[in-house]
Amino acid sequence: MKKTDQHQITMVSLEHLVPHNHIYRKYHSLINFRHLTTDLRKKFKNKGAEGYGITTLFMCLLLQFIEDLIDRQLERFLQENTAAKYFCGFGLIDRTPDYSLFSKARKRIGTDCLSTLLLKVRKYLQKQGYINEVFNFVDASHLVAKSSLWKERDQAIKAKYERLNNEVLPKVCVDKDARIGCKGKDKYWYGYKKHVSVDMQSGLINKVAVTAANMTDAKGLKHVCPGRGVIFADKGYCTKDAQRIIKARGCEDGSVKKHNMQGKNHDLDRWRTKMRAPYERVFSKTNHRVRYRGLVKNLFTVMMESFCFNMKRLIVLDAPPLALG
Repeated sequence: MKKTDQHQITMVSLEHLVPHNHIYRKYHSLINFRHLTTDLRKKFKNKGAEGYGITTLFMCLLLQFIEDLIDRQLERFLQENTAAKYFCGFGLIDRTPDYSLFSKARKRIGTDCLSTLLLKVRKYLQKQGYINEVFNFVDASHLVAKSSLWKERDQAIKAKYERLNNEVLPKVCVDKDARIGCKGKDKYWYGYKKHVSVDMQSGLINKVAVTAANMTDAKGLKHVCPGRGVIFADKGYCTKDAQRIIKARGCEDGSVKKHNMQGKNHDLDRWRTKMRAPYERVFSKTNHRVRYRGLVKNLFTVMMESFCFNMKRLIVLDAPPLALG
């Protein structure tokens, strides 16, 4: 009688391969993504390209911004990482999407659907007291679309334009929405500007917006100004435009005054600056180089980054599961 080798077959599920304390598990315990994306599924009843549901595609895009990956990196990450498969709802041997599908998903969801989804989360956070708009941090930061404009300058010269400025740029640049912005006297960049409002009680992002780089911080305040409370802002917001917006929204002005302004209180402004300092982290966690061309695509990016920031922040705050129903 010949001896035969015995092979033991072990059944392994993806659930067992992901550690119980993995951060992706914490995200799922915090938010019921299936319930969160109910409105998306109602709008997109068909499964879409290659049979992937809109919830699955949204989870893939969310993972992309959590890990700061480009489309090709995300494709490979999903193929090789079991925790990534678990987070997005794939099985261990399921076929994951091709990189070309992610750009289609971003376009399909769009900023309107995404803003509706984020507003749903924001209203719940307000209801639960995580965002109360008593003290608000407001600021803006640069988003660089391109580091140099030599090709655009050559095209402007060829077209016989006298100078390369924000009026000429849309005529010679590929990105028609980007502009040249300036901070102070000598800091220039070409691209966009991100405006953010943060609730100072919890450190959660309340509102976010993207504008062309040449829009001043004060004028951009209208996109992120809270509905009440004190606004702690820097010297860029102590203008008539900002004061008018703050007053119209029923808020109190807590901006730092410029040195040449009448009635400046140096001690008070030093205190306001110290109050603002911890909340600058909302800009330190994101990339200041834009991924895409166009205002709409970059707004989508900033909104997703803000959603990811708030998820991570809620984990730090040890928040209970969000009952979004």
